[in-house]
Amino acid sequence: MKKILFLFGLVSLFLSCNKDLVEKPDNLIDQQVMENIFYDMSILDALKYQNPNSINANGIDPKTYIFKKYNIDSTQLAKSNAYYAADYREYKKMFDHINDRLKKEKDAVDLINKKFDAKETAVKKAKAKKIQDSIKKVQKLKDLKFKKEKDSLDKVKKAKELITKKKTDSVNAIKKKNSLKTKK
Repeated sequence: MKKILFLFGLVSLFLSCNKDLVEKPDNLIDQQVMENIFYDMSILDALKYQNPNSINANGIDPKTYIFKKYNIDSTQLAKSNAYYAADYREYKKMFDHINDRLKKEKDAVDLINKKFDAKETAVKKAKAKKIQDSIKKVQKLKDLKFKKEKDSLDKVKKAKELITKKKTDSVNAIKKKNSLKTKK
């Protein structure tokens, strides 16, 4: 008798597993729409953890946003979620699709960030080069000014030397003339 009851219980358990665990709700949200809802919820959660003030500052309530965007209510969402979660393989496929979509979006954002960083680096290098060029230009101007001043000083020095030489030559010529006069 115990064996028969055990066998009956086992068969009834086996047969009950074939039935849907959760009854299909009347206002079931389409599977693709559910994926979109979960995707949006993932984005909003990520935003909430990356920059918590941005959601509050813009007056966004994630739940209210989802309900308004998809024109659903919390009960409809909960029942549809329970229905899809009952078939864990399909539920996993839904989340795999969402994960793939999030990865594609992340890759696109990473590519944009990489291009932005490369552009920013190029701009910084260009600014640094411009600054270096400006420094070199100023240094060349200083060198040129110094050279002009040195050349001017050299000209003044040569002029003084020339004047001194002419004076010396004049004095020597006068001395020579005087010495010739004295000898005569």
